[in-house]
Amino acid sequence: VNNKDVEDPSVSLFREYLRLRTVHPDPDYDAALRFLDRIAEELGLPMKKIEVCPGRVVSIMTWQGTDPTLKSILLNSHTDVVPVYQEHWKYDAFSAFKDAEGNIYARGSQDMKCVTIQYIQAVRRLKAEGRKLMRTVHLMFVPDEEVGGHKGMETFVKHPEFQKLNIGFALDEGLANPGEAFTVFYGERNPWWITIHCPGSPGHGSRFVENTAAEKLRQVINSFLDFREKEKHRLNTSECFTLGDVTTVNMTMVKGGVAYNVIPAEMDVSFDLRIPPTVNLQEFERQIKDWCKEAGEDVTYEFAQKHMNQNVTSTEENDPWWIAFSSACKAMNLTLEKEIFPAATDSRFIRAVGIPAIGFSPMNRTPILLHDHNEYLNEQVFLKGISVFERLISALASVPASPDEA
Repeated sequence: VNNKDVEDPSVSLFREYLRLRTVHPDPDYDAALRFLDRIAEELGLPMKKIEVCPGRVVSIMTWQGTDPTLKSILLNSHTDVVPVYQEHWKYDAFSAFKDAEGNIYARGSQDMKCVTIQYIQAVRRLKAEGRKLMRTVHLMFVPDEEVGGHKGMETFVKHPEFQKLNIGFALDEGLANPGEAFTVFYGERNPWWITIHCPGSPGHGSRFVENTAAEKLRQVINSFLDFREKEKHRLNTSECFTLGDVTTVNMTMVKGGVAYNVIPAEMDVSFDLRIPPTVNLQEFERQIKDWCKEAGEDVTYEFAQKHMNQNVTSTEENDPWWIAFSSACKAMNLTLEKEIFPAATDSRFIRAVGIPAIGFSPMNRTPILLHDHNEYLNEQVFLKGISVFERLISALASVPASPDEA
């Protein structure tokens, strides 16, 4: 329909989904489950629900392939979204307002309700065309990605119901690209959250006490932030580097002290580190040990989070999944930029159990606004993404049986 006033039904469905308040700290997951139930019914697909933790349900729609013994394709998306500061938004963040340019403003418009609806509409179109796919396709909708996935994907990948899906390859979220190209992510950096404890001699604030916590703290901060400068410089001076290729270091918390005139017996500092898969993690931890030692006696560290899995997904020209993915994109004249994801997604749990996963949100000519104020996506970019997934799903589900499947 070319009538400007008639909205594409896929866009209407997207906007309806954006209005569901699946927002932390108290996401309305029931609303999402009701919505997805209705869609499964429309598509004529069976829906399975698994409560992985109390109140945390993973739902899976399954489109069975003509050869269900082969490994399946997973289309993964999370239903939750991050909180908003409404006073910084032009429009209500859950109204899915569409402006005159066709930009749809809503929390989740990029991260990642767009992809959820694109998967659904691509499958709807393939089914409507009477297509039959060789491999089974699972559409999976998971909770709690935005709070670390502990009660979602991290737990679910160890569940027998997950293993039963027999997944060979997964698609999950990526990021927008402001240029003409589309970004694809084949790995992620490992988040390490670390606190350094600096004990020292206490005393009165009027004296020069030896071996104070503050002197050690200063040394620790200098070591970490000097390293931060080096990495920032590496990023800025190398044409071929993106954020995912360097280690980011951010000092995020400082603790210590009881009064103005009391020298404290301990001071703590915490850092958020994101480490690329190319870094030797054992060596990196040795470096941290050395920084602690150099800072003075009894300086210790502890991890609040320490991810060690460095699995990356093959993008080699001889990998059957990558051949299918990249050829489908080539056929549509899409330019791909391969990167390491700078933050974290549920893909890391999928890769950790040995399943190849590509992070891909088909949004080019779009500023990266996930978790930001005034997050939006243009309806034309959104609609093009449906056609992209239509081709991708069909190509991936047609990857010939490998020797170990035959």
